[in-house]
This record gives sequence, C-alpha cells and structure tokens, in this order.
Amino acid sequence: MIKRLTRHGNSLALVIDKGVLELLEIGADTPLSITTDGKCLVLTPVRDEGRRKRFRAALEEGNRRYRKVLERLAD
Repeated sequence: MIKRLTRHGNSLALVIDKGVLELLEIGADTPLSITTDGKCLVLTPVRDEGRRKRFRAALEEGNRRYRKVLERLAD
C-alpha cells in the first residue's frame, strides 16, 4: 500500500484506512509508539500491561502443552 501525507494545518498527517485500523484493533483513542531506525517509521499500538501479561501467559501455556509437538515440527 502506498500512501501520501496530507496537509493538516502547519503539519502533515498520514491517513490510515479503516481496514488497517480494524485489523490492528486501533482507533482515535489508541496511543501509538512512534520509532525509527533513520530510514523507516514504525507505528506500534501501545497495549495495556494486562493484555500483554494475558498474552504472555497464554503463549507460555501453549508452549508447555504442545512443546513436544513443536519440537517434532522443528526437526
């Protein structure tokens, strides 16, 4: 997808399509972390710590439960 910046007062804005916003589960009130490596701009939704902990716990449980299967698949 190629986008162009649009004028917004004395600044420039990037309009993000509704489909992308829905895919990332972000909206106008979602805080975004903006980082760069000097060549690329990266926007990342800032999620609450509770969501991150629940995800990490689910990931660890899945790894524990399916460890042997995952190891066989990796071979």
